[in-house]
Amino acid sequence: MKIYIADDEKSIRDIIGGFLRNSGYEVTAFETGDALRDAFEADPSDMVILDVMMPGTDGVSVCAAIRAKSNVPIIIVSAKDSELDRITGISMGADDYLVKPFAPMELVVRVGSIFRRMSFSEQVKAKNILSYGSIQLDIGMKKATTNGDTLDLTPTEFGLMAYLFEHADRAVSREELLKNVWKFDYEVDTKVCDDVLKRLRKKLVKTDVKITAVWGFGFKLEQEG
Repeated sequence: MKIYIADDEKSIRDIIGGFLRNSGYEVTAFETGDALRDAFEADPSDMVILDVMMPGTDGVSVCAAIRAKSNVPIIIVSAKDSELDRITGISMGADDYLVKPFAPMELVVRVGSIFRRMSFSEQVKAKNILSYGSIQLDIGMKKATTNGDTLDLTPTEFGLMAYLFEHADRAVSREELLKNVWKFDYEVDTKVCDDVLKRLRKKLVKTDVKITAVWGFGFKLEQEG
């Protein structure tokens, strides 16, 4: 799998790149988000890792520009750790948000988690199509449709929807989603789960499917009408 990294600090590029290469990934590092965006437009990667504060276009804006054209997984790494910063990054299309400083192996784990999430069809096995209300998920094609129209979902959003569809008869907890969709086997902040769900809910507004909150526990699918 090919990963593009943009960070204006060479030491961080070298450390992140080294750990990812040692884990078997092909890595290309860039000093600016603009350089990464140009390279992605010419030859898309399988994942993008973006710092926020860089010369030229900031990482969140680069994330939004890439997301407008592609559903490639995007991880934002940033020294900005406020709730607003994290929500902004997720709202602009990031799949994960990691606050600096962080252990390089934590990033490697999160990268692996996202790539495993993209292979969600292996877990669904024999079921090629999942349906709920007006929405159909084609697991093999990683395609979501509603009444014949395409729902533009990121890999994380698609994996989350597929898991909820598989367990539509009950509520699922945040911890269960983090373990089975995000593939985190250790204690982790559940806010990223909530942020992605908020983004996904906006995409379902014109469908008859809702993701409702179960207070103090998690989420459940509901069909309107």
